[in-house]
Amino acid sequence: MQYTAPTKPIFACGLSAIIIGGLLLISFVSFFWSGGADRSIFDMSILELLKNNSIEVRNSFGKFGAWISDMMITNGIGVMAFCIPVVIVGLGLYLCGIKRFSLISLLWRCFLLSVWGSTTLGFIFYGFSDRIYLLLGGLHGYYIASWLMSWIGVIGTLALISLTLIIYLIFTVESLQNRISNILLRICQKEIRINWRRLILFGDSEGDNIEDEDDNNNADTEPSSNVVNTGESIDTNSSLYVGDGEDTSTDGIENDGESEDNVDNEDNDYNASEQQEPTIQIINPSNSWVASNAPQVSYDGPTIEFDKPIGDEEASHINNPNDDPSRPYDPTLDLSHYRYPDINLLIDRQSPDAEVSESEMKENSDNIIHTLSNFGIQVSSIRATVGPTVTLYELVPAPGVRITKIKQVQDDIALSLSALSIRMIAPMPGKGTVGIEVPNKNKKVVSMYSMIKSERFQNSKFELPIALGKTISNETFVFDLTKTPHLLVAGSTGQGKSVGLNAIMTSLLYKKHPSQVKFVIIDPKLVEFTPYKEIEKHFLAKLPGEEKAIITDVDKVKATLSSLVIEMENRYTLVMNASLRNIQEYNAKFIARKLLPTEGHRFLPYIVVIIDEFGDLIMTAGKEIETPIARIAQKARAVGIHMILATQRPSTNIITGVIKANFPSRIAFKVSSMVDSRTILDETGAQHLAGKGDMLAIIPGFDSTVRVQCAFVDTDEVVAINDCIASQQGYASAYELPEPVSENEDGLASSSDEIGKLDSLIREVAEMVVNNRQGSTSNIQRQYNLGYNRAGRIMDQLERMGIVGPAKGSKPRDILIDNPIDLDNILARFGA
Repeated sequence: MQYTAPTKPIFACGLSAIIIGGLLLISFVSFFWSGGADRSIFDMSILELLKNNSIEVRNSFGKFGAWISDMMITNGIGVMAFCIPVVIVGLGLYLCGIKRFSLISLLWRCFLLSVWGSTTLGFIFYGFSDRIYLLLGGLHGYYIASWLMSWIGVIGTLALISLTLIIYLIFTVESLQNRISNILLRICQKEIRINWRRLILFGDSEGDNIEDEDDNNNADTEPSSNVVNTGESIDTNSSLYVGDGEDTSTDGIENDGESEDNVDNEDNDYNASEQQEPTIQIINPSNSWVASNAPQVSYDGPTIEFDKPIGDEEASHINNPNDDPSRPYDPTLDLSHYRYPDINLLIDRQSPDAEVSESEMKENSDNIIHTLSNFGIQVSSIRATVGPTVTLYELVPAPGVRITKIKQVQDDIALSLSALSIRMIAPMPGKGTVGIEVPNKNKKVVSMYSMIKSERFQNSKFELPIALGKTISNETFVFDLTKTPHLLVAGSTGQGKSVGLNAIMTSLLYKKHPSQVKFVIIDPKLVEFTPYKEIEKHFLAKLPGEEKAIITDVDKVKATLSSLVIEMENRYTLVMNASLRNIQEYNAKFIARKLLPTEGHRFLPYIVVIIDEFGDLIMTAGKEIETPIARIAQKARAVGIHMILATQRPSTNIITGVIKANFPSRIAFKVSSMVDSRTILDETGAQHLAGKGDMLAIIPGFDSTVRVQCAFVDTDEVVAINDCIASQQGYASAYELPEPVSENEDGLASSSDEIGKLDSLIREVAEMVVNNRQGSTSNIQRQYNLGYNRAGRIMDQLERMGIVGPAKGSKPRDILIDNPIDLDNILARFGA
């Protein structure tokens, strides 16, 4: 609850208002059982009541309570007078500094409720006004209701009261407008289905007019399921078949084989004496059906084909503005009713006991100065900056003091402060000071709620904004993933890597529409990202035909990464054909209708690839995993594919030079040794972190390494966010990645389509290799005067075709084909 300390006079006024409102509430409640006994004084003026002390009343607030209650309730707005003490108490709380609510909103809501409620109660109890002393709607409600009924009658007054209630709720309940729209849409669709049902089952006196309407509106009208009363309980989603008792399929409602010819050739006027009475079958989704004999059907209209009922996904595409080429393309219209998750799904975690007192800062400053002076190091000044996890003490050394001398006493300073570890920054970039970061005794929890609610995140114009946590100066740390462009996350077990990945995903889920970003999640631990499976049809991407969108199997990881490489190449082809340079320019041109789908172009969403436990994948798959990751990291940034790798083993055999070269952005949580810190960040310091989300980040655009306390988002919050998204309409399926290159059991390609376009010299080079029994890239270069890239590509194609074996380092490749006949067969199979 927010609290702002007011001045004493204002606080006194607020407290008085709370007491007055409470007394009014007591007098109003007491009026319900004492009003009848106190009726004798209601006709007196207030002066007469004050002068006559012999008058006794039963109201708990005395004569004034009885008089004010009669004025407000009987002669005023009835029981709606209870809004008055509510407003007075609310005003008092606001003056006392408790500003959890909007005072203006409270005032106008209570005002509208009082007027509407008084009128409604006056209308309902209009006929009882002469029989009871207590008018529930008050004289105000009685007179307003009487005036309305004299002008628009009872039905008109009831309709007006209902309409004003609906209008009030539309402005106060956010989701009511969408719900009413959906109800009206479904009613309209149901009316269309009912008209078709009457036409088919029972005939229509206006059947002659239907044929023309059918020709004009057939493209816009989709008849849905039909229900026939068979005396049994029937699913309203079942389909109707009218035929001669023959079997039908459940995919649609069509006549078998010769039934269409029967409709065209036979007379449509059925006669019970000449033709067999038709059978009506109700076919439900479980492939079971109920049959019954129906009345004779007479129908002279056109042949009508039944389609499946209009579902939520199909209905959203009816009259889609994106079909209008004169308007800019809007990818969000595919899910136009999508609502971003409510911020109240996150928990606002407050840590009131985590504040660092001035006495603690002064004590630490004195200890630092005293320790340095013991070693002959003098300090000119010291300044403290309090962060959520650590406090930064900036020292200005005296002239002539060497920085290396201060670094040598780091452990002694930690001992004097009784700290587990401290981190020294000597010197601080751009400041000319020496920084000493000391962990706070009581650490503050940084909630994801505060990150999402912050102005820096809400007003961010980044393509993929990430709100990761708070810096040492309590500023919200927000960066753009597209500028990163790939992120390496490392740290020991239990130090906050998974929470950091959840914070990254939560930031994007709160900021981006499902049409704008897709996630590829690789989770070797099987359970870390399980909650995100619920949003498969909204935000996830997967291989065609796969059941699960979250990849846990190593073999499927290989296929997924290969598919991402193909997706990257396909996107580059689209961008190249459009004569553009990156995905931002491409999508902007596509939205402006300068790139058309008829020419093969499409809107390209961002793809964020999240790989957890990268070290485990490298141990099991090695180069098969590292190579496509390196290719994606080198090239994919321009076409909107960004990768986040996380590992708990930051060793050189896991984070290789190739990975580090292509992942300029890195985040290090607490690690166990200085070597691991150098492996991740190329500098020390991560071994001195406080743990539990404390991290060092190197992000392009920031001058130096930034210390950040990662925002905490709990599993329950992640589940609530995903449930909120999953409860809404999604796409028909997850975003499909391209089909990966398939390989046979020997790892060889089986057709030319699987290895791409063959080089024009492939046959000539293959014959040379088989005849000479020697094959190498350098040999091909010398023999045909080719560049290294083309020669290497030819050698890769020969390997995929099964002509040469894999590379063996400095040793020559094996030649797998022994005679020209086998070679000709292989080349013919690949079309070379």
